[in-house]
Amino acid sequence: MTSQSQKVGFVGLGIMGTPMALRLQAAGHQLFVATRGKVRPEIAESGMTVCPGARAVAERADIVITMVPDTPDVEKVLFGQDGVSGGLSKGKLVIDMSSISPIATKDFAARINALGCDYLDAPVSGGEVGAKAGTLTIMVGGPEAAFARATPLFEAMGKNITLVGPNGAGQTTKVANQIIVALNIAAVGEALVFASKAGADPAKVRQALMGGFASSRILEVHGERMIKRTFNPGFRIALHQKDLNLALQGAKALGVALPNTASTAQTMQACAAQGWDQLDHSALVKALELMAAHPVAPE
Repeated sequence: MTSQSQKVGFVGLGIMGTPMALRLQAAGHQLFVATRGKVRPEIAESGMTVCPGARAVAERADIVITMVPDTPDVEKVLFGQDGVSGGLSKGKLVIDMSSISPIATKDFAARINALGCDYLDAPVSGGEVGAKAGTLTIMVGGPEAAFARATPLFEAMGKNITLVGPNGAGQTTKVANQIIVALNIAAVGEALVFASKAGADPAKVRQALMGGFASSRILEVHGERMIKRTFNPGFRIALHQKDLNLALQGAKALGVALPNTASTAQTMQACAAQGWDQLDHSALVKALELMAAHPVAPE
């Protein structure tokens, strides 16, 4: 442990959570973790302290990070039986890095604040690759003092770190991010299906477009996945569906129309109907290929 080391709890060691926790451990922080099921080998070998549950993590750590799939999961981890809230004492900090409802987030923050603790919502973007590299984009909602306290931890996990506003603002930003990403994946998928059906080599089309105004990280990374058929999940369609549902629920509450978001959500639903919702979200192209009766490239 370094002189700047903090006692950090981490609940949710999945595709994203495991490399994020390992980055914190590598930065010199003392980690207390809880995970469902079997402990991953990299966690077991890391020297982290594995606790029997979320409450035990919160009892031993000064800052507790949660990284779980959806809003009900966060509520259960925080306030359920053996949850984080049961192990908190005054002055501790809870950071939820999951991608969940901004409305529920404000309620969770108020309930944690009532225990004398601070709360930050700090969802991330960058996928498994960014988590492993420590280059995640981190969008934060909450008080400035809590953000300052958490900044060394964020810097171990990410590069583009922004305090957007009060609690809920981080989750709102993440929903906006997921709208942009989903629509870009759909655009790249449609472009490559069109090009391939027209007889052009999709790999060369992508190469040509990477040098122009259509260039993007989605074209670079997900376009390559579509061509090489590498749909092992970095971020599953099922999770992106959840995020787009949050966008559409929020839009209804705000009286805002999101027609392209709704269309892309339906394309993801077509993937789910085919049993593809556990594939990477770049596999959205498979629904477009089905409609075109033409694959971008052979499996």
